[in-house]
Amino acid sequence: MTDNENTDVPEDLRAETAEGAPEVAEHDRTAELEAALAEAKQQALYAQAEIQNVRRRAEKDAADARAYAATNFARDVLSVNDNLERALASIPAELREDDKLKGLVAGLEATMRELANVFQRNGITRITALGETLDPNRHQAMMEMPSADAAPGTIVQEMQSGWMIRDRLLRPALVGVAKAAD
Repeated sequence: MTDNENTDVPEDLRAETAEGAPEVAEHDRTAELEAALAEAKQQALYAQAEIQNVRRRAEKDAADARAYAATNFARDVLSVNDNLERALASIPAELREDDKLKGLVAGLEATMRELANVFQRNGITRITALGETLDPNRHQAMMEMPSADAAPGTIVQEMQSGWMIRDRLLRPALVGVAKAAD
């Protein structure tokens, strides 16, 4: 539109409107750029938070891998411990005093002590079962036994020892649980 075509609008008003329009356009552009900047800052913060979460998760996974790397091996070695315990328990007291078997008994006991030390160094601990209340997170009930001496739900027999590796269950204790006498 030319000045000749718009003769009903005074010239000073046309000049004022023409000068004001660039400010409005510039203001809109500034607001648009500020919004884009705010969005970019927000995305950068989200990205930093995600990186931090991934780093923490990786550190936790690495720590767990170090702490629990021996889990499968420890589970396998528990059968060796069970067999040594059974072997020692099966030797009668009179044979323990026999001069011919004293060396064998002493060797088995030394092996048990060393195995206990290895377990301790690696955070492997025996679960207490006898006399405890049944905890399904640590004990596996194999049978119920009528008992007048123990409260129902109390462990009265341990068939196989249970073990923890640090704060995780390695093997539940296989137990017999008291029930009310009939």
